[in-house]
Amino acid sequence: MIEPKHEISVARQCGLLDVARSSYYDESAGESALNLDLMRLIDEQYMKTPFYGSPRMTEVLKRKGYEVNHKRIERLMRVMGIAAIYPKKHTSQPQPLNRIYPYLLDHLEISRPDQVWASDITYIRLAHGFVFLTAVMDWFSRYVLAWELSILLDKEFCLTALDRALGISRPEIFNSDQGGQFTSPDFTDRLEAKGIRISMDGRGRVFDNVFIERLWRTVKYEEVYLHAYETVDEARRRLASYFIFYNTERLHSSLGYQTPREAYFGGSVMPSLGLRV
Repeated sequence: MIEPKHEISVARQCGLLDVARSSYYDESAGESALNLDLMRLIDEQYMKTPFYGSPRMTEVLKRKGYEVNHKRIERLMRVMGIAAIYPKKHTSQPQPLNRIYPYLLDHLEISRPDQVWASDITYIRLAHGFVFLTAVMDWFSRYVLAWELSILLDKEFCLTALDRALGISRPEIFNSDQGGQFTSPDFTDRLEAKGIRISMDGRGRVFDNVFIERLWRTVKYEEVYLHAYETVDEARRRLASYFIFYNTERLHSSLGYQTPREAYFGGSVMPSLGLRV
């Protein structure tokens, strides 16, 4: 059992127990109950109006009866990793020393699986805290090849999801935003080593990665907002179940009422869904 107040650091305890540091959540270090409630409301409103910055979000919360100021809401949105789509999304903060790649998808017809993959990060609320979710998705089929959770907004859980996805196949183009997780040499070197072309959204152009933004909306309205995850483990179990449903049972009108798995594999049977329970 990990003891956050022990003289041995949490990171060292995780190492000794062979537990990923990003999977350990210390509730005592979290936000207040009021702030968590505000973050829940901010997240729900952001799914409806991603163009609302902290001033408008503050006014929305005031109309709901909360006595809050702009600075408080601005800080909470920063903690959550979100901001208005103009000028930027804070779930992925740019790193000025990392290389930024051009956006390759303008006017590109997406006509087959593994032509383009995309990845992104979103905030997932817990009953007493929050975590971050990343996913790798095939644009053509909407198939989620891999996903991962983390309490830390770092590159490690993004690399874990990428490696898991590359264990299934590889795309011609990989698209992401310009966040430091995705511009990290550890991330881009993995892609370039496999001959994958790298594409990055323009700054503040959230809809350059429109399909994975739609995925987040779907996941939240069909799963996350319907449950109050008590722990990271519960969130992981429920999301694992949901992504299996999403890939193998959920029909998409844009795919001719096929499931993502049917559109990706063409009806063939695959031994792994790239998802971890």
